[in-house]
Amino acid sequence: MKQPAVYILASKRNGTLYIGVTSNLPKRVHEHREGQVPGFTTQHAVHMLVYFETHDDMAAAIQREKQLKAWKRAWKIRLIEKANPQWTDLYEPLF
Repeated sequence: MKQPAVYILASKRNGTLYIGVTSNLPKRVHEHREGQVPGFTTQHAVHMLVYFETHDDMAAAIQREKQLKAWKRAWKIRLIEKANPQWTDLYEPLF
């Protein structure tokens, strides 16, 4: 899936959230899961892919990432739960 995407990682259900953008979602999430991305996700064990959406171009994905990062936490939780009510780790089934 080499397509611009915005994604949300979580440490656990209702846990710490991380929002990112990438042009290669499987590769980027794998990097997070393997601790190859130093910083926030490694420090807080944020490795579960709980939400993502693809976009036609990177500019649109970056704009959406900024929008989601500005949202209140409750709005982010609702977005995740609408698409993924069980907070299933979407990485393995998809990739």
